[in-house]
Amino acid sequence: MLDRLCTVGQSGVCVRTLGGNRKGEIRITRFLRNRQVNSPEMFATARARTARLVAGQHILAIGDTSTIRDDGTQHSLLVHPTVAVDALTGALYGLVHAEFLHRHGGKKASRKIRPFAEKESRRWLTGAEAAATLLTAGAACVTVVYDREGDIYEEFACKPAGVELLVRAAQDRRLADGRMLFRCTDDLPALGRVTIKLPAAPGRPARSAVLELKAGSVEIARPGRPKQEAAALPAKVAVTLVEAREIDPPEGTEPAHWRLLTTHAVNSLADARIIVGFYRERWTIEQLFRTYKTQGFDIEAVRIADARPFENLAAATLIAAVQVLQLVRDRDGVANRPLEDVFDPQEQPALEAVCASLEGNTDRQKNPHPKGSLAYAAWVCARLGGWTGYYGKPGPIVTLRGLLQFRAIVHGWTLGRIL
Repeated sequence: MLDRLCTVGQSGVCVRTLGGNRKGEIRITRFLRNRQVNSPEMFATARARTARLVAGQHILAIGDTSTIRDDGTQHSLLVHPTVAVDALTGALYGLVHAEFLHRHGGKKASRKIRPFAEKESRRWLTGAEAAATLLTAGAACVTVVYDREGDIYEEFACKPAGVELLVRAAQDRRLADGRMLFRCTDDLPALGRVTIKLPAAPGRPARSAVLELKAGSVEIARPGRPKQEAAALPAKVAVTLVEAREIDPPEGTEPAHWRLLTTHAVNSLADARIIVGFYRERWTIEQLFRTYKTQGFDIEAVRIADARPFENLAAATLIAAVQVLQLVRDRDGVANRPLEDVFDPQEQPALEAVCASLEGNTDRQKNPHPKGSLAYAAWVCARLGGWTGYYGKPGPIVTLRGLLQFRAIVHGWTLGRIL
């Protein structure tokens, strides 16, 4: 089914199309409805594959949540994936963890009295616990990276041993010394400045931004919790606050301003720049959602009504979307990842034959990457997807389009060898 998702997925995920014919449609339907098939097993298999690739590397475990189904009556289905990204090269190794959450309205009033284990926010700690397994697999370091939704006291107080955290602060928390978090950098001297590129966002074009960086150690006081839960939590947790504030933004634009909480030590401008760089890698998961949803596999358009078969299909589609993004992330060959991260080694002859048909006479029209590398395959898929080799770099949608075409070519290649 994963192979079929990467063959016809750009037109949207549809069981009839995935099956290819009536027999295939029935096979996939039976698979999705089989009681022994479930999304946790799929995600566990994907995590095991990722774990085989991380030995000796510093891994950023980046997580976030996105809605994939909403009936408009306060009932929705969300997916919460965590992916492994190389902290040095930006290579995407694969899925670390994912889970589905069923959201029902009317729980907000009881959120302060419900146990943490029963809250949706427990997913952030669950993702960190899954990321900790990469240490057992040989990763040199694991840093969990979350945006503001992951700013939860329990995330820091109960984090797995050996795991580092980097979370964008969402709440102006009270500190152990009585100060408030958002004001504690006012009197700190600036470490220096760094120029970054801010990607385009709704209502904001892409632009360069100059950020002034500050950093200092703080101790966050335990917030109000039910008595029994409070007793199990430390009275305070020590973290480092890194503030990145944009200097002289363009007129009429909101300046970038990030307050980042991390368990990493930050003692210099170089350290602060590294932390900001780690946080900026969070864009990877936004690209994943873009590929997974309307501009890629369009999982939101699937009309399967039953929850469990839909979750099984959504899980397989998420894994396929990760594979597409793996190609995009290694399109420049910086990480020097092997072909086997995404492709079957037996597909290499087909890749090389297709590549030969796509290459032109100029250097810009030739594949610059070594055969057998993931970057080599990414170049082929980008060209098949409509990229000319000029005018910027291919993104997830172009790469997905090309991957689908390559899968169709491989299908014909295989049939030709059989016949």
